Amino acid sequence: MRIRRSLPLVVAILVIAAAVALIVTLRKHAPPEAARLLPGADGFLYVNLKWIRTFNATGQLPPVSREADYQKFVEETGFQFERDLDEAAFAVHYPQSWGNGTGGSTREPRLSAVFVGRIDSGKLTGYLKRISNSVDNYRGFDIYNVPQESSTVRVAVLSYNTVALSYHPDSNVIRGVIDRSRKLASPFGGPSLLRHYYKHVPLASLAFAILRVKPTEMLSSGVGAWTLLFPKPAVAVISARYLRALHLRAEAFTDSDSDAQAITEKVSAFLSVFHAAEGSVGTQGTDADVRAFFDSFKVERAGDRAVLTATVPPGFVKKVLSEAPPEPVVPNPPPTSPVPPKQPTARKPQRGTP
Repeated sequence: MRIRRSLPLVVAILVIAAAVALIVTLRKHAPPEAARLLPGADGFLYVNLKWIRTFNATGQLPPVSREADYQKFVEETGFQFERDLDEAAFAVHYPQSWGNGTGGSTREPRLSAVFVGRIDSGKLTGYLKRISNSVDNYRGFDIYNVPQESSTVRVAVLSYNTVALSYHPDSNVIRGVIDRSRKLASPFGGPSLLRHYYKHVPLASLAFAILRVKPTEMLSSGVGAWTLLFPKPAVAVISARYLRALHLRAEAFTDSDSDAQAITEKVSAFLSVFHAAEGSVGTQGTDADVRAFFDSFKVERAGDRAVLTATVPPGFVKKVLSEAPPEPVVPNPPPTSPVPPKQPTARKPQRGTP
């Protein structure tokens, strides 16, 4: 009798435990919440600066040179991107002319973004009120319309540590971000392109990018010369993670095996030309970390995918971050001294002259 009475309780506990385990697993493989708040777009970029600081990579960075506008922003808000920003997620909107892009009638790509960090919301809202030309209220959130050149940047403070902005001409884009921020975070949420390809991002990646590649449109618009490697449209998934060294991975998802083979052959040809040029220069004076980095490049085809991998040694990372290019030194001219007046030359007396 005791077993019969306790059996339903045991079953209930097991069901709850299984549900919790499923939720944890789904959340682990779901895109970061900052990225899930973004609108539908043609590309996504994400970087976790908090994790990067854990490896003390930013400690090797040279001092940031602040322009006047950024210095004014820091003074009024107290927020420094290089110190206080923890996560940054971007949505890239291609112009509609680029094969039904999500950017509307714009002529160039536009961005929407979500920033997570240590924010003084009071100072930030005061700054936004000063620089905006109007403020819209949507479901209790203020949307600040900030004029910038030929466009308007819409900014909304979502919480004590999250801010969203959008350069998209449609005001409904940032309103959608606000709507998603009010709902319970779901591992099934987020834009469809992000959800579909995020599973190909390696676990514990510090940064990743998921981009639709449209070679013809990008080249004709003067952006993305690297798209010469793509014979036809594809989706590129690029990631970086740190496991004793910085591991880079780029995958091109194509429509056929032949397209993937074409990309693989073009990348292989480029790497061969590069190594040949490096060999003609000679090994004398070549940095070991730099050589190890370029020697680690590997490209291969896996069905309809072209995969490029590389490993960046820690020494190479430190050199790149710490060795800022030296500024040219202009020597001071030697002090000029007044030219002494020319002394008159004494004439030699001629013979026979008294």
